[in-house]
Amino acid sequence: QVQLVESGGGLVQAGGSLRLSCVASGRIFSWYTMGWFREAPGKEREFVAFITRGTGTLNYADPVKGRFTISRDNAKNTVYLQMNSLKPEDTAVYYCAAGSSGWSTSQDAYDYWGQGTQVTVSS
Repeated sequence: QVQLVESGGGLVQAGGSLRLSCVASGRIFSWYTMGWFREAPGKEREFVAFITRGTGTLNYADPVKGRFTISRDNAKNTVYLQMNSLKPEDTAVYYCAAGSSGWSTSQDAYDYWGQGTQVTVSS
């Protein structure tokens, strides 16, 4: 079992930045691919980024490429999402997730989820 707790969300103006953190406890953090997803009001949850275990391969959804950066610190059991040049359409609840089956942009590949943190970007 893995417990995930996100933090760092908030209200920011368009063009601003936020850094989300997700701290894991339970099983060995370095075993898991870590992902970030988001869910905007009235929309389905969508993939944002992942970073794999081992090699740390990165992947980003097209809408966030060049603006968001995912990273992990295995010593701190933490995954981060640095979000720059934020836009109103980035407004959503952001979730981190841990998966043991390799890497994927699909929610189905992730076994554990945090409770989410709200990000609101004003225009």
